[in-house]
Amino acid sequence: MTRRAERAVGGRDRLRVVLLLSLVIALDGADKATVSVNAGSLEQLFGIGHTRIGLLVSVTSLAGAAATLPAGVLTDRVTRTRLLAFSMILWSAAMIAASAATTYGFLLASRAALGVVTATAGPTVASLVGDFFPARERAHLYGYILAGELFGTGIGYVVSANLSQLLSWRVSFAWLALPGILLVWLLNRLPEPPRGGPGLPASGGQGVARSTGTGENAEEPAADEHQPSVQEVVDASRSEPRPDRVLHEDLRRMPAWRAFRYVLGIRTVVLVITASALGYFFFAGVRSFGLFYITHRYGLSKSTASAFVTLIGVGVLAGLMAGSRLPDLALRRGHAGGRILVPAVALLVVGPVFVPGLLVSSPLLALPFLTVGAGLLAVPNPPLDAARLDVVPPGLWGRSEAARTLVRAGVESSSPLLFGLLASQVFGGLGRTGGLEAAFLVCLVPLAAAGLLTLVALRTYPRDVATARASSRASPADRREGPAREP
Repeated sequence: MTRRAERAVGGRDRLRVVLLLSLVIALDGADKATVSVNAGSLEQLFGIGHTRIGLLVSVTSLAGAAATLPAGVLTDRVTRTRLLAFSMILWSAAMIAASAATTYGFLLASRAALGVVTATAGPTVASLVGDFFPARERAHLYGYILAGELFGTGIGYVVSANLSQLLSWRVSFAWLALPGILLVWLLNRLPEPPRGGPGLPASGGQGVARSTGTGENAEEPAADEHQPSVQEVVDASRSEPRPDRVLHEDLRRMPAWRAFRYVLGIRTVVLVITASALGYFFFAGVRSFGLFYITHRYGLSKSTASAFVTLIGVGVLAGLMAGSRLPDLALRRGHAGGRILVPAVALLVVGPVFVPGLLVSSPLLALPFLTVGAGLLAVPNPPLDAARLDVVPPGLWGRSEAARTLVRAGVESSSPLLFGLLASQVFGGLGRTGGLEAAFLVCLVPLAAAGLLTLVALRTYPRDVATARASSRASPADRREGPAREP
């Protein structure tokens, strides 16, 4: 099993990095699941209703959104592995504080603090992926890392639910501090990769040196000679950088306002962030109301509905793996836009696949449509995450991901509310499940818009990659740390 995993990612050192970054994301998923499974206990203990339970989730996202921008600045300026380890210490402390809450206000405050801490995960993980792995492999390795959220959510549901039932809701919160503390120790042992340097070799035998500011100890990644890099394909398409957008300064010392302004001036970034946010909008709504809808739409028990959702989750995992592999296949055949085209097609096809699953009355007939639709919804995530790194100079990766995380957090926190308003206020006359069904159908429209926006990015992507490459070569910091590599 271990050897197979090592072969899948390119060696032992790479597997170590993938597992650690995946575990960081997994803990966040486990935490969200823990709030869900303890909703009844919290309502009874604190005398609150559904709205305040929802607020516990929303305040975490909103606090994280507020802290994301400064977290992005820190990511580009400090040692990222240490920043991530320190954030895990605070994360574990916040989970223990939540388990000790005696009032709803104290619990809400601990959730807000947790949101501030988790804000470091998005920018830091994205930046480390960019420097640990070459551009030609980022999409497929990103898929393994993003799968951590599914794994963590599943573990959170199973372990937290059992601990809450056997012991108490407080234990189901507190236990998450244990893997958090273990992760602190492991992250402290993870070397910091040189920024913009060659990162980990594919063999996995040499490892990566800690960044010394010169990049002299890092080795070039072993590349498949038959698999061109993104930059090589862009060169073949004769895409030239935009002269007015090439940066010649030390990007890590660029003032925050100028950095965010520059990032949001990259056309591909704006298109991809918007499309990705629309996808997360629908996903967040399904995550919030999907189990309720399946239970009442088909008259299933909670245990049967949970098994139904688990099967759909397998489709999501398959979608992540497909999204991580298909762009690489396109890249090997010389199509630089694979990381844009694959997500665009998936987003455009999601709607036609989901509609039959929502309209049929039999759960057995609905299951394949909903499973495939959920898988298609997950396909865009790995390639779009990799594409954002392609079009942004390495010195701005943290701030770029912070901008994306801010938009995503705002969309995710508003989605359950908007879905609920559509279901109860606009389509309330159709009944409990009829209103939700109509809300799901209406909210498929933004997914089609996301697909069209992604298609537009096909035109801007090659030239933005060339511009990022030129800025990386021209940056004084990158020249000190070693030769520029694929952006």
